[in-house]
Amino acid sequence: MKVNIGMSTEQLKQVCDLLNKLLADEYVLYTKTLNYHWNMTGPHFNHMHKFFEQHYEQLLGFADDVAERVRALGGKSFGTMAEFTKATQLKEEPGKVLDIPGMSAALLADHEAIIRYMRDIAEQCTTQHDAVTNNFLVDLAGKHEKMAWMLRASLE
Repeated sequence: MKVNIGMSTEQLKQVCDLLNKLLADEYVLYTKTLNYHWNMTGPHFNHMHKFFEQHYEQLLGFADDVAERVRALGGKSFGTMAEFTKATQLKEEPGKVLDIPGMSAALLADHEAIIRYMRDIAEQCTTQHDAVTNNFLVDLAGKHEKMAWMLRASLE
């Protein structure tokens, strides 16, 4: 059934395309955080293991929210690893073993990349007459900024 919310079919498609790229980033960041949670070692293991667990649980929720926003706009959400890895801007490093500070620094860089992307696409959503997605992105960027701050603080 056609979505009739005051946006053209092309506007809806453009916003959904932007959101699916964000969804790919969210899912890759979720996977990286989960990987680090599983594979960390060191003197701060217990604290950071729990810290990363809290983060990956939040990130899975973020990915779900983005996917549902795509669906609400009438689009099809990405849902395969092939789609995620093709669309993401984030880099994975299979087989590379990092210490806890290295893991935190890598995750911080990814959060900051996602925040920059969300700021960019929030503006694009405004030009597509989609204030709802703009507001959604501003709120989500704030959540990523808090996670980035926590990672940054753990590195100081």
